Parts: sequence; C-alpha cells; structure tokens
Amino acid sequence: MTHTHHAIDYVEIGVADVDRARRFYADAFGWSFNDYGPGYAGIRSPDGSGEVGGLNGEGASPAGGPLVLLYSEDLDATLTAVRSAGGTVVDEPFEFPGGRRFHFADPDGNRLGAWTAGRGSPVVTLPG
Repeated sequence: MTHTHHAIDYVEIGVADVDRARRFYADAFGWSFNDYGPGYAGIRSPDGSGEVGGLNGEGASPAGGPLVLLYSEDLDATLTAVRSAGGTVVDEPFEFPGGRRFHFADPDGNRLGAWTAGRGSPVVTLPG
C-alpha cells in the first residue's frame, strides 16, 4: 500500500460494539476487516494491500469529530444499504456544486457522508 504525504491515510472510528460495527459496515458497504481481538478491527483497503482505518472498541467517537465522506457510484443504492444495515439518515440526499450527497449515522452515532459526482463534476483519482 502506498502512502501519500498529507493525504488521508487512516480513519479510526470509535464504536461501543466492534461486532455490531463490523456487521453494519460489511452489510452497508462490503467492507472487510482484520481482527485484532475483541476491541479492535482493522478496515482492509479495497485493493487488499493494507488497511485504511480501524474500528476502535473503546467507545463511540465524541460528537463533532471529522466528517468522513465515502464516494458512491450509485448514491440511491448506498442510501438503501445504509438504512438496511441499521444506519440512520441524518440529512437526506441533497445537491451541492460537485454532485449529490447525504449524511448518516452508524449504530454508534458516528456521522459520515456518502457522495456521488454530478454532471460536469469529474471524479479525481489520486495516484497510488
């Protein structure tokens, strides 16, 4: 896995129940994990070359933490998956200059968002 200076490299999500969080993220987004015991699970990189984050079982993150945005090729399907997996939609899909997005909370109350590019809004792929 290549690491890029000053790029987001790892996101740790505080959760009260690691097993419940694993099920939510696996069901909603197809994520897979490396197990490090009952209190921590590493989030595997989509290409399998390392980890991009972790689920830390020391408790839910405090309110006001960073907003992590996930890219979606099909925002409506992602919205359905979040709801089906037990997430709570905080802000229904809305348009912004770069496309559309929505915000949601996982079962531990961590707030995240998902977005998709709109017409005329190119998707930028970073090297690595």
